[in-house]
Amino acid sequence: MARRKTKKPVRSAVVGYGAAFNMGRAHFNWMVETGAFQPAAVCDVDRARLEAAQKEFPGVATFTSMDSMLKRADVDLVVIITPHNSHAGLAIKCLNAGKHVIVEKPMCITVKEATAMIEAAKKKDVMLSVFHNRRWDGDHLAILEVINSGLIGDVFHLEACGGGYGHPGKWWRANKRISGGAFYDWGAHFVDWVLRIIPEKMTAVTGFFHKRVWHDATNEDQVEAMIRFESGAVADVQLSHIAMAGKPRWRILGTKGAIVDQNDGYLHVHTQVKGYSAHTDVKYKDGKWGEYYRNIGDHLLKGEPLAVTAESARRVIAVIETAEKSSKAGRSLPVPYP
Repeated sequence: MARRKTKKPVRSAVVGYGAAFNMGRAHFNWMVETGAFQPAAVCDVDRARLEAAQKEFPGVATFTSMDSMLKRADVDLVVIITPHNSHAGLAIKCLNAGKHVIVEKPMCITVKEATAMIEAAKKKDVMLSVFHNRRWDGDHLAILEVINSGLIGDVFHLEACGGGYGHPGKWWRANKRISGGAFYDWGAHFVDWVLRIIPEKMTAVTGFFHKRVWHDATNEDQVEAMIRFESGAVADVQLSHIAMAGKPRWRILGTKGAIVDQNDGYLHVHTQVKGYSAHTDVKYKDGKWGEYYRNIGDHLLKGEPLAVTAESARRVIAVIETAEKSSKAGRSLPVPYP
C-alpha cells in the first residue's frame, strides 16, 4: 500500500492510446465516472491516436515520448496499456519518477520482472496495481457468492477451460516474444479467478504445453496448468486453440455440491437438501468493472486497502511462468511467491 496520499483530482496519464478495443478511452471513462480522477496526458507513438485522445478528452496534453511526458506533464498516476513485453520497463521508469502506476493485465512476463516492479514501487513509496478488472465480472461474483454461502462445501477440485479451435489471432495474440505466450491473455484472467476461488498457498504447478497445428504463430496452441494447493485442492486451467470439443467454462466440485458454468448466464448448482439431491440455477450477478477505479481512487485519496495488489498479480505470473518451466522439465515444480 502506498503510504503517501494524493490530492483530488488524481491527475492521470495513459501510455498507449491504441485503437484496439479503445482501452485508453475506456480507462479514462472509468476514471471520470468515479469523480476522483482528471485525464491529464496521453502518450502514444501514433499521432492519429493522440488526435483522437484530444477530441475525446479536450485539454489533455499529448506526447510521443514517455520520457518527455514524465518530465513535462503534471501527473500523479500513469496507466500503461501497451504490449505485454513492455510492461515492466515502462512501469519501472514511471515508478522511479515517483508516479503511481496501473499496468494492464498481465502484469508482465516473468516473476523477476514483477519483483523488480514491486521493489521500485516500495522504494518510491508509490502505488502499483494491475488492471484485473474481471474480478468484478458477474459470473465470477456469483461463483464466489455461492461458495461463500457454504452451499457446495469446501472446494477440492476445480476445472476451468477457455478457447476452441481456430487460429490464435494476429500480432501479439500470436507472437510469443510480444505476448509471453498463449497463457498471458485470457489465461491471466483465469488464473487470477482461480486464486480467488481457492485462496490458499500453492505447493506445486504442473504444466502441459502443446505446439502442433498453427506453425505460423509462435504462441503455443494449447496450454494447461494444474495447481496443487496446501489443503490438497487441485485446479486445472486449460486454454486452447486446437480443442475441437469443448468443456464447461467452470466445473467446481465441493464437499457438499458442485457448480457447472456453461457460460450461458447461469451457474448450474448441485447440492443436497435433507439428504435429497437438488439443483438450482443461479443467475450471474451484474458486472462491476467500475469498482476497480473506485477502489483506486479511495486508496490514493482516503487510504482504503488496495483491492488488486501487485503481490497478488505476481502470483498469477508465477503460476504461468512455472507452468511453462514444468512443461519443459516434464515434472511438477514449486511456485515462487506461492
